[in-house]
Amino acid sequence: MARLDIIIPVFNEGENIIRVLDTFRDSVRTPFRVLICYDRDDDNTLPAVEAYPERSSLDVLFVKNRSQGPHAAVMTGFQQSTAPYVLVYPADDTDNAGRIDQLVEQAERGCDIVVASRFIKGGCMVGAPPLKGFLVRTAAFTLHHGARLPVRDASNGLRLFSRRVIDQIAVESTSGFCYSIELLVKCHRLGWPIGEVPFVWYERKAGQSRFRVLKWVPKYLRWYFYAFATTWLGARSVKMKTPRTASV
Repeated sequence: MARLDIIIPVFNEGENIIRVLDTFRDSVRTPFRVLICYDRDDDNTLPAVEAYPERSSLDVLFVKNRSQGPHAAVMTGFQQSTAPYVLVYPADDTDNAGRIDQLVEQAERGCDIVVASRFIKGGCMVGAPPLKGFLVRTAAFTLHHGARLPVRDASNGLRLFSRRVIDQIAVESTSGFCYSIELLVKCHRLGWPIGEVPFVWYERKAGQSRFRVLKWVPKYLRWYFYAFATTWLGARSVKMKTPRTASV
């Protein structure tokens, strides 16, 4: 049985997805399942995976988004996940599969969230557009040093969550990848253990990114200030799921 569900939100990633699946086959030792979360039946990712020569050697589940967009795709993936650990992974990342087992090892030591960090020794962020790079680095620095988050990369969407996080913490965000920083700052407020592992990040070379800096910044700010309120105002309230809405 899979110990890890790898959620990959996709939008016409046929050019990238096979290389990513190859890296999983070659590098990941943890028993895993891949959840391909898509919006439309004509997404070119689907036939690419179906035609993948090694398809039978991987446990792959196609998950139709119950709405539209990356946020809803990930939320649908969370709802369909069953493994003890859930990893959200980009459809174009061919550099980090060899580090996935390290994320799981940290989780098995008790961490409820394990951050793939670009800003610790062994990690890097290369090729980001200037505005995006500035905003990401500034947020990471101030949240670590000012809000005292115990990790140095608060905004990377490549992140592992425990079953407890998925089943118990309510997600209030409704767009983009805001859920990722939301779950991180809520986990911190609850005092649940958080870890990090160095990852590398390079600006994508194929396909179109769905990361919208200016559109999502106001929504990220809510959780940015939430982190500071935890540290400096002593805020302790966290919205949790009721038992009947928790994932099965």
